Amino acid sequence: MTVKELVSNWLQQAQCKLTEETYQVNLTLEDAAKIDALAEMYPRRTKEQLVSELVSAALAELEISFPYVQGTKVISIDELGEPVYEDVGPTPQFLEKTKENLQKQRLQKTA
Repeated sequence: MTVKELVSNWLQQAQCKLTEETYQVNLTLEDAAKIDALAEMYPRRTKEQLVSELVSAALAELEISFPYVQGTKVISIDELGEPVYEDVGPTPQFLEKTKENLQKQRLQKTA
C-alpha cells in the first residue's frame, strides 16, 4: 500500500495482524500536529492506527526505492532473450532480513 492509497483506506476500517511489540517514538511538533490533523479529518482512525499505517506505507515505498545493483550471476532470461542479472543491492538483504524477523515475530507470538 502506498501513502497515496492510505487516504481512501482511512475511510474504511482496516484489518491486519499486529505485533505484540510496541515502538515508542517521539515526533517533532510539526509531525504531531499533522497526526492530530489527520485524526480530526478521519475520526474512525486512532492516532496510533494512523502512525502505524503511515509507517507501513513508508516502508513499502522505501523497499521499492532501493536501487538495483547488477551482480554477475544470470538468474533468468527475459522475453527478448536478454540475461537478467541478480540484484546485489540492498533489496535482497532487506527482504531476507525482513523474512528472518517476521519468522522471529511469529515464533514469539506462539510462545
